[in-house]
Amino acid sequence: MGRRRPWLANRPAWWSLFLLQLAPLGYLAWAIPTHQLGYEPVVDSLRFLGDTALYLLLISLAITPLQRLVPRAGLIDYRRMVGLYAFFYAAMHATLWVVVDRQLALAAIWEDVVEREHITFGVVALLILIALAITSTRGWMRRLGRRWKLLHRLVYLAAALGVLHYFLSVKFDTRTPIVLGVVLLVLLLARPLTRSLAIESKKRRMPR
Repeated sequence: MGRRRPWLANRPAWWSLFLLQLAPLGYLAWAIPTHQLGYEPVVDSLRFLGDTALYLLLISLAITPLQRLVPRAGLIDYRRMVGLYAFFYAAMHATLWVVVDRQLALAAIWEDVVEREHITFGVVALLILIALAITSTRGWMRRLGRRWKLLHRLVYLAAALGVLHYFLSVKFDTRTPIVLGVVLLVLLLARPLTRSLAIESKKRRMPR
């Protein structure tokens, strides 16, 4: 038998997390019509959606090292869902910018992408996330074989570009993107360390 799908194996936990990640969208649906976002609701909405995408992306990257440290937790079953939600909020962030902020003015959009560094980095990050979202299915895993893992390691590049996009887009208070950058660096360093710990732990459990 193949591995059970997580939403069948642990329905309450899977669906609880699924619905929890819709909470930021629910907040915006309440905050926009009730004027809770301040004097620049479009700018604030863009920032909120971008922040949410980055937070979820970093959480998805933290799942693998945490799974290695606590194998019985079964966290790996939720990594794909969290990553897809990160892509969803990044896509919402980009859509709001294109449709509302730039009002579908293609010439102005292209000019921004070419001439404004933070937008260039953001677009490249989004393109990577699109590729990863499309190839996240089991079918694509079978088609790509070993190349699938190589492709999906680009998620770290997407995260780095996302942090850089955030850092360059703020004018004054850069504390949040700097903190996110440090978190990303820690996750990058944790990846080989937790792999080594997992291998050592597996060796100790093997019968002699």
